[in-house]
Amino acid sequence: MSEKERVKRVLSGDTSAFAYFVDSYQDMAFTIAYRVCGNEQDAEDVVQESYVKAYRNLHGFRSESKFSTWLYRIVYNTAVTHSKRRLWEVDRKAEADDALYLAEDTLQVEIEAMDRKAVVNDILGRMPTGEALLLTLYYMEDHPVKEIVKITGLNEANVKVKLFRARKSFKELLQRRYRISEIL
Repeated sequence: MSEKERVKRVLSGDTSAFAYFVDSYQDMAFTIAYRVCGNEQDAEDVVQESYVKAYRNLHGFRSESKFSTWLYRIVYNTAVTHSKRRLWEVDRKAEADDALYLAEDTLQVEIEAMDRKAVVNDILGRMPTGEALLLTLYYMEDHPVKEIVKITGLNEANVKVKLFRARKSFKELLQRRYRISEIL
């Protein structure tokens, strides 16, 4: 059954059909909310509120984009409103933590020995929220730039520039945090 048919079923009164959307998209919805909000409890609240908004406004879904893109846009906007954080600013506390970490001579970590996912999540957690979100959407969730435009409301050129800067920022943080001289 296609998503359009599922939407029609929900709109015709079959509320249980909405469970498909919850099951299918809850992980990425949580990831977006978590990247913006910065903690699990707020992210869970945002996701729940976003699903309620999506359900109540399902009649406004025009099928011009994928349902997931429409839903992720709701999650993104709800998270931004909820968190009141500035998405594109660097967290100065994380920079201070980096300085303390680098000052510790006892910690000799080789990146090859570490779990890559833990390293990636560590670096993403130290980046400006908006940059981390763009990298997550593009690289970890394989969303094309055009879909990211619809989710975030940024224009295509802005997404590309921000992705470029986010990759550069990620590389610099990775090099500083793990004392890596050069990354290919």
